[in-house]
Amino acid sequence: MSNNLLKGKRGIISGALDANSIAWKVAQRCHQEGATIVLTNAPIAMRMGEIKKLAEETNSEIVPADATSMDDLTNLYTKSMDILGGKMDFVLHSIGMSVNIRKNISYPESNYEYFMKGIDVSALSLHKMLSAAMKQDAINDWGSVVALTYMAAQRTFPFYTDMADIKAMLESITRSFGYHYGKFRNVRVNTISQSPTKTTAGSGIKGFEDFYNFADKIAPLGNASADACADYCVTMFSDLTRMVTMQNLFHDGGYSTTGISQEVMDKFSS
Repeated sequence: MSNNLLKGKRGIISGALDANSIAWKVAQRCHQEGATIVLTNAPIAMRMGEIKKLAEETNSEIVPADATSMDDLTNLYTKSMDILGGKMDFVLHSIGMSVNIRKNISYPESNYEYFMKGIDVSALSLHKMLSAAMKQDAINDWGSVVALTYMAAQRTFPFYTDMADIKAMLESITRSFGYHYGKFRNVRVNTISQSPTKTTAGSGIKGFEDFYNFADKIAPLGNASADACADYCVTMFSDLTRMVTMQNLFHDGGYSTTGISQEVMDKFSS
């Protein structure tokens, strides 16, 4: 069902890998709500995923870009403005990668070279995306940038290892750059802190399935789905949230503010 919340708006969606990706769902919803979009991902990720199917479904073009490369990002905005016929109204940053997690390296034993790679790909890339956009004045007044994050930036989850620190940096960049872009063009910059979600990336984390079930039992509304997150992103891209910026917005069914649920307590009762 469409409400035309994004009718006439243009945007860039990064990070769509396959149908399980939150970015994939966001692209679908933006298209349904009347937006025209450009899809982007790193060339290596594009070879692994199915982004061409999404492009066909949403009548979108694909512009490959390594989000750690300023040259690639500059080209991304230049080509996107040419393809879409004007500046962007919204941008989704859905980029995350930890080599330490992939290699099952525990947090105390973190490989620092891998750690720095994770920072560059998963956090500093947001700064670069915003910087490239500002230098080209590529986002319209009252535009919206959303990055996806996770509550491990505030609370400790042992299995999330260095990504917890990286997400904390991502959220800090959101606040800091959000101030400057707000003063420059009234562009708002926010993060959405999503429930554990059964994406290709999330499911690769050791112990994810057990934690997914635990969070679902804690949250009074249960875990928020990828589809629900896409709906939330659409509202953040729309004109209905013009005065929301520099915020970390929890989208987790109430998990982040629930101490313990009766269901979990019952598991420990004799």
